[in-house]
Amino acid sequence: MLEKEVINFEKSVIVGIVTQNQSEEKLNEYLDELEFLTFTAGGQVVKRFSQKMDKPNPKTFLGTGKIEEIHYYVKENGISTIIFDDELTPSQQKNISKIIDCKILDRTNLILDIFAQRAETSYARTQVELAQCQYLLPRLSGLWTHLERQKGGIGMRGPGETEIETDRRIVRDRISLLKEKIKVIDKQMGTQRSNRGAMVRVALVGYTNVGKSTLMNAIGKSDVFVENKLFATLDTTVRKVVIKNLPFLLSDTVGFIRKLPTQLVESFKSTLDEVREADLLLHVVDISHPDFEDHIASVNQILVDIKASDKPTLMVFNKIDAYRHLTIDEDDLMTEKTTKHYTLDEWKSTWMSRVGEQNALFISATNKQNFEEFRERVYEAVRQIHITRFPYNKFLYPDYKDVVEKEEE
Repeated sequence: MLEKEVINFEKSVIVGIVTQNQSEEKLNEYLDELEFLTFTAGGQVVKRFSQKMDKPNPKTFLGTGKIEEIHYYVKENGISTIIFDDELTPSQQKNISKIIDCKILDRTNLILDIFAQRAETSYARTQVELAQCQYLLPRLSGLWTHLERQKGGIGMRGPGETEIETDRRIVRDRISLLKEKIKVIDKQMGTQRSNRGAMVRVALVGYTNVGKSTLMNAIGKSDVFVENKLFATLDTTVRKVVIKNLPFLLSDTVGFIRKLPTQLVESFKSTLDEVREADLLLHVVDISHPDFEDHIASVNQILVDIKASDKPTLMVFNKIDAYRHLTIDEDDLMTEKTTKHYTLDEWKSTWMSRVGEQNALFISATNKQNFEEFRERVYEAVRQIHITRFPYNKFLYPDYKDVVEKEEE
């Protein structure tokens, strides 16, 4: 069964560059992620190509020699898709396509394709289509390559430009229509959010594939789709959760990723409103991933971009059951100890301890390790928010009289 699935995968190669701003080690991390993205989209990476450059070639992204090397490999091995780790300009994409006769994609295009596959609701499909149209618009000129074979002369000078302009107008009209459609849905979703009353809102945020949906299922007893692939969840799911006697709303949002396409941030603006309007964020981190610190930085940057970085946040370090560290023999005096050799206890004593004892949690959502502590911390955080909102709720807080007396003093 597995062999059959692999045969059906598109044979692909992935490409990246080492620059002054991106080391070889960092490139390998990005290419690992790009390979996982390719697998999620239905591709099989058979080879990686990289080149050291001061900056990308404005015409073909890579140097002439490397492009020829890829061209030869693609031709000899029946490769159907080349995927670049960075976003290509429309002219770069067009020039590479002239040299290499196969599908040329970049990271943005690949992520958009995954989003298109994963979109379940009409709202998610509308958001993805808008992002795709915005990405496609400046690249339309490269699609009419058949017109380049036309000869010049009387009666032969207009069709190409006319066809391109017609197509651009269709796409622009489609973008306007989709934006209007999203405005209507945004208004409806805003009304839904306002109808939820004054209940405390908690949002799960984090990098893609860190276990947010698994955690949602565990704490909210809901049935959110879970899969070990990137962007398994696109649609925001909101559930009412009760811990002890305290109800609150818990929402599972779309996962973030490094180099997240700006078109997606723009089109998924309303989905991210769940994050912006939340009272408390649960920032879920896959501590078993070797690059989890970079993931935290990427999520924090996106929270800054959407103006949600100032919210109370609990750091939830998930997948502690899958955490593995490199070991060093006592007799080995040559190997330098790095963060890859840290045990969980050593991690906890680093910057994680500065996050604050009440704000850092270490759990496994799959086997519910330390789950009671997690529920207790979330309860206390939600309770504090609830007290400020409803200071005289005697049913939830037996000591509310003390609060009243304190305020009156």
